Amino acid sequence: MSGDGQGRSHWFDDEAGPVVRPYAMTRGRTSHAGQHRLDLIALVVAESHADDSEAENQTLSPEHVDIVGLCRDTPQSVAELASELDLPIGVVRVLVGDLVDEDLVHVNRPVPPAELPDESILRDVINGLRAL
Repeated sequence: MSGDGQGRSHWFDDEAGPVVRPYAMTRGRTSHAGQHRLDLIALVVAESHADDSEAENQTLSPEHVDIVGLCRDTPQSVAELASELDLPIGVVRVLVGDLVDEDLVHVNRPVPPAELPDESILRDVINGLRAL
């Protein structure tokens, strides 16, 4: 390396501090076994015992802890977590998958539109109730 600081500029951003590559946060993994269930609007909810387990679990990264903290009071979508933590969606999916495996969070998937009742059926039910 030359003494002009080019090596340092590759790993350090003066405004942001040290740069950590996304694959370092996921230990080189680009996907998780349960990732297919984690679409952008899936809600992540912290388990009630997450505070106790979080303190005992030394394998959690700071990003894992941040996700649990954000979901503790209010469920957060995967997209909201990615935005709040300024991380790529793929990284958040892997990290949330880790937390699901550790039973620190659970994921509530939205009902797919194909499984929702047809609007005309709902209208008929409402009309039938009004007729009573």
